[in-house]
Amino acid sequence: MTQRLLIKAAALLVLLASVNAYSFCGFYVAKADATLFNNKSEIILVRDGTRTSITMSNDFKGDVRDFAMVVPVPVVLQEGDIKVVDRRIFETLDAYSSPRLVEYYDTNPCYAVLPDDREFYSIPTTTSMAGNRMMYDMVEEKFNVTIEAEYTVGEYDIALLSAKESTGLKNYLLQEGYKIPATAESVLEPYIKSNMKFFVVKVNLDNQKNTGFDYLRPIQINFDHPKFMLPIRLGMANSTGEQDMIVYAFTKTGRVECTNYRTVKIPTDRNIPLYTKDIFGEFYKNLFTRAYSREGKNAVMLEYAWNVTPSWGGMKCDPCVGNPPIYNDFAEAGVWWAGWNSPSPVFFTRLHVRYSNAKFPADLTFQITPNTENFQARYILTHPAGGPFDCDESQEYLESLRSRRKVEVDELYALAGIKPNDRSENYINEFVSFMKNKPLDTMLKGEVVPGESTPMDPSEIEVDEAYIHSDMEPNEAFMQNKDADQNSKPWEVPIFLGSIVGLVLFVSRKRTKV
Repeated sequence: MTQRLLIKAAALLVLLASVNAYSFCGFYVAKADATLFNNKSEIILVRDGTRTSITMSNDFKGDVRDFAMVVPVPVVLQEGDIKVVDRRIFETLDAYSSPRLVEYYDTNPCYAVLPDDREFYSIPTTTSMAGNRMMYDMVEEKFNVTIEAEYTVGEYDIALLSAKESTGLKNYLLQEGYKIPATAESVLEPYIKSNMKFFVVKVNLDNQKNTGFDYLRPIQINFDHPKFMLPIRLGMANSTGEQDMIVYAFTKTGRVECTNYRTVKIPTDRNIPLYTKDIFGEFYKNLFTRAYSREGKNAVMLEYAWNVTPSWGGMKCDPCVGNPPIYNDFAEAGVWWAGWNSPSPVFFTRLHVRYSNAKFPADLTFQITPNTENFQARYILTHPAGGPFDCDESQEYLESLRSRRKVEVDELYALAGIKPNDRSENYINEFVSFMKNKPLDTMLKGEVVPGESTPMDPSEIEVDEAYIHSDMEPNEAFMQNKDADQNSKPWEVPIFLGSIVGLVLFVSRKRTKV
């Protein structure tokens, strides 16, 4: 038995020695990107002074003849204020700022590793405005709707409308072949009273064919206005429940924060079990639901904040997913001051909001803050040291390793409601066979062979749905579970652990027989 364990330990040592690294330096291994969330939209929001640029990602799926949308805007946009951009800019910003896993590696206390022997590694993971004044006058007289401007930009036909009352605007859109949600009229009314304009978009089929793309590209609009806000209420007319929106915000001075709802940091820098790497997507979705519920379902979550000025040579993340955005990326995102020779800083804030009619009755309003503190959502995996464990210090290390893994499993529940199971128990006791004084609770159990666990499948996890959708504390949820199942194992949870849908109203085009 002893010989077999030594062989296993030696094999584990060889495996871990090949990935040895400084214990204070972590490496990116996985990310939880925006594609994890259904009914989500992505927005690039750029602000300096009273100048705003908004780029809206379009994940419309279906026949482009059915696509149309209505966006409230504070002013009448000129043709030069509207452009289409490459959708890859959203992929770049999402990948760089998304929540991520990071790996650290323990060193063997019996064999000090000199700095020169340590190795680092990373795991891959228009046309001009129409001039038919007579037609415009008829529309205004019949519907109290004014066609302020019309353009064709890229694959889109665009009209800028103003209205005196919501019924007229609704009837005008119906006449033009748009299918309007039943709740749209009541949602339109507050924007009309605020003297907002309406940016109405549909696809120009001929131009869309000429683009050569089989998808609709994002639309970017630019304007000057003292209000710094995103009009999410109109998008709720399409919603049957909650929607997720990711905001990539850029300023010169610091973080962007919401002023009429709380901006809260997502839990970060938490140590979780190694097997979470196999289920990281599910883990983060549950973590976000838990954090969102704990904050009363009416807070905006901060997932990333950092100085990403292209000319600044400092660290822009820790760890980094890849190369930071460069000049061309900023130009595509509408960050107009980030030129090749510009000394102006660029500060990047990523916000994640899950909103509903009940919890977010008002549009999001923002402010630029002087806060330049770095922040990112990251979750830590710490690999054990390789053996042999043949010194007195190693026994102390093995005891601390077992205790640490207990806390990691507790943390997994506290953060994401993932319940302990046989895998988590084996994870905690993986190195007990090397301990001279084995814990009493493991004496009668079968031996766990280090390094022999298989990848975890999401189907293996059991999530405490009641807990993650509530504001209960972890120990309170545990006691409820214990009362519900007297046969369950007591598991200590520390008390201290603590499509453009957002902006637009999607409407579909009625098809007419030719």
